Amino acid sequence: MREDDFIISKTDLKGRITYCNRIFIEFSGYCEQELLGAQHNIIRHPDMPRGVFKFLWDTLQAKKECFAYVKNMSKDGGFYWVIANVTPNLDERGQVDGYFSVRRKPGRTAVSAMSDVYRMMLDEERRAGPKDACDASLALLTHVLNQKGVSYEKFILSF
Repeated sequence: MREDDFIISKTDLKGRITYCNRIFIEFSGYCEQELLGAQHNIIRHPDMPRGVFKFLWDTLQAKKECFAYVKNMSKDGGFYWVIANVTPNLDERGQVDGYFSVRRKPGRTAVSAMSDVYRMMLDEERRAGPKDACDASLALLTHVLNQKGVSYEKFILSF
């Protein structure tokens, strides 16, 4: 990604893409027609631990914004890293009616650090098996954060 790029998308409550900007289209490699109505996980890279997405969804369900480093996969099998800010979109009654995400280029230090953490989380998910994968990788992430003496947000935003 270029320094001044912002990838923007909106989804409905089920994670289906309802809007995507031209930068999203460019980096994903999909055309707008392929993206609109598709599940946002169309760009999920297999190197991403399931526990990260559980944390993201748990945070959003609590009507809070979430920051995360994410490795996305483009249509051609390539990948690109982003620092994502995902927020619940609230209607006039304060009810969540979708989600809004803005992503930008992360620093190299962040990508290196998060690659190491995510690799450990994936190893833990494999050891735990499908049923317990998310909980196991979140427990590992919590352990790493406790060792560093920082919260998730402080860790993510420290790069």
